[in-house]
Amino acid sequence: MSDADDHLRLDDQLCFALYSTVHALNRAYKPLLEPLGLTYPQYLVLLVLWEDGAQTVGGIGERVGLESSTLTPLLKRMESAGLIKRARKPEDERVVQITLTEAGKALRDKAKAVPPALLCAMGGDLETVVKLRAEVTQLRGALAAAGQ
Repeated sequence: MSDADDHLRLDDQLCFALYSTVHALNRAYKPLLEPLGLTYPQYLVLLVLWEDGAQTVGGIGERVGLESSTLTPLLKRMESAGLIKRARKPEDERVVQITLTEAGKALRDKAKAVPPALLCAMGGDLETVVKLRAEVTQLRGALAAAGQ
């Protein structure tokens, strides 16, 4: 079999291209989020809360693709930092509701600088980024449907 027919080359793998790109994105986000005192997963949680308001732990997990067991310690750290409040719902003690504090709400204004700075790091072509995001989102949906 020739090298052209061998589909087991690392550089030919879409999964590796996406995996390594995610790591590069995380490295690009780090210096943008550090001044805000946030990690990337914490930033994702705040994006959900800024967009949708109060959410359950399960609701946040669905939006950001994290399990409750991963979210709980992250949310506890965010609560300790004064960004969110966690409270059990009186009607169902098993459900934990997450709300923003005033500090969490105020951080939104500072975070507005993150997307344009990241766009600049990616070359500054908004049209290309929007198209790529749509394609990756479509791919994620197809893979999720295939995995059912």
